[in-house]
Amino acid sequence: MYFPTTQWTLLAQASMNGETAARQALEDLCRRYWSPLYHFIRARGFGETEAKDLTQEFILHLIEHSTLQRADRLRGRFRSFLCGALVRFLADERDRRQAQKRGGGAVHVNLNGEGADSAVTSESADILFDREWAVTILENALRVVGEEFESSGAAKEFAVLRQFLPGSVNAPSYEAAAAQLSLSLPALKSELHRLRQRFKAVVRQEVANTVSAPHEIDEEMNHLQQVLMDKGSDFGVSAKPSPPVS
Repeated sequence: MYFPTTQWTLLAQASMNGETAARQALEDLCRRYWSPLYHFIRARGFGETEAKDLTQEFILHLIEHSTLQRADRLRGRFRSFLCGALVRFLADERDRRQAQKRGGGAVHVNLNGEGADSAVTSESADILFDREWAVTILENALRVVGEEFESSGAAKEFAVLRQFLPGSVNAPSYEAAAAQLSLSLPALKSELHRLRQRFKAVVRQEVANTVSAPHEIDEEMNHLQQVLMDKGSDFGVSAKPSPPVS
């Protein structure tokens, strides 16, 4: 059975194939996973500026040390791998700084969360990571769908229709949207149904890029839905098909 190349396979190949490919992979990694990594580090007690620096250092570490190349890409999810690698990176960073402190001349850095933002540290780091991962998946899907509309000359239509995608707030009435787009009400509902189905398909493809086997896709889709529901938002992206717009 054909299964598309996963995100971490592409990154592992980039780490082996030279500076240009590695830089491109790094840029993609920054764009897709910066926020989950950053919030995980913040929840471990690091300040804002320091967490940003450590996020960048960690991404560089993955590329420069071929960590992705050594990963077992035949098992597990990219999300789990990335989180585990970050835990080890922060532990090594803590040991390094403690060694510097014992050697003298080093500035003390808080590694225990004291004085950190209570709003950040009130939840476990892994939950924060998963939530930010889920939001990143949805943002990527929204960007892809928006680019598809723009390339077909329908950017203005998308600006109206996107307000009805799961997770949006203050959407207009169907009647108001139909009037904006000069559509009948049935035609608007048909357009919305197609948009929602396409959005869900793109979300599913985004998830497929982060797992190593087809059977993991539905598991990750359901996990995505669960962490978003726990956050108080239902984005309607579970593995189960959704009914048409009535």
